Amino acid sequence: MYTPVAADVAKLRNTTGAGMMDCKKALTEAEGDFEKAIDILRKKGQKVAANRADRDSSEGAVIARVNEDNTLGAIISLNCETDFVAKNDSFVELAYELAEQAVAYSNKEEFLASDFHGQTVAEKLIQQTGVIGEKIEIGAFESIQGAFLGAYIHAGNKIAAITSLSAKVDGADEAAKSVSMQVAAMNPIALDETMVSQETIDKELEIERELLTKEGKPANIIDNILKGKMQRFYKDNTLVHQSFIKDAGISVADYVKSVNGDLKVTGFVRVALA
Repeated sequence: MYTPVAADVAKLRNTTGAGMMDCKKALTEAEGDFEKAIDILRKKGQKVAANRADRDSSEGAVIARVNEDNTLGAIISLNCETDFVAKNDSFVELAYELAEQAVAYSNKEEFLASDFHGQTVAEKLIQQTGVIGEKIEIGAFESIQGAFLGAYIHAGNKIAAITSLSAKVDGADEAAKSVSMQVAAMNPIALDETMVSQETIDKELEIERELLTKEGKPANIIDNILKGKMQRFYKDNTLVHQSFIKDAGISVADYVKSVNGDLKVTGFVRVALA
């Protein structure tokens, strides 16, 4: 039988907030499958956050940049082995310079092959590995384009986000930054309910149905209850429906409309270090 190691139990506990023994039992039942263990905890009634699609890595700097006309953007994580290197000024400066270059590319492969002061980005990373004495690499790479983009980098360079708005209007700069701050803090799984994957919806319905059945709710009313549960799920987990972090009395969509009646959020990307 699979026996979870302490590090995995601790990771599951940090991710879910569940008790140590509950995490150990869930990992054992899931035979080490982390995502399955999360589902097991939720089916037992644990208040665990929905599965996130974050691009995670261990140490490094996460930097978001947009071009001069705010129509193209990119987030990269420049990864290293220790927090000591991640906080080094020259390492962070390199991360910013690389992120500026990344804006011009739509995928990681093109970016790594691009010219960086007479050598490719990939070659520069190998060179820096030799200089610093730690493995240096590009972890996450996310690109985005839109009518108007705004970026936010959380203090310490551990989380960054870029938001796309539907138009360049008065106040768009502050709005895009504020919504990007929302994305960084609240980690939505999708823009709105239409963008949530069917797999995620099916998993959520399965978990909630099982919980309602265990609570003894009559089968003929469970479907109606599930509709309300899913509306709450979308409110908590999709960007435009979330309560705005700077004013909990309105949604993100309402906040953007207060800037301009025709303005909408059209997309976002987010990268976080583990």
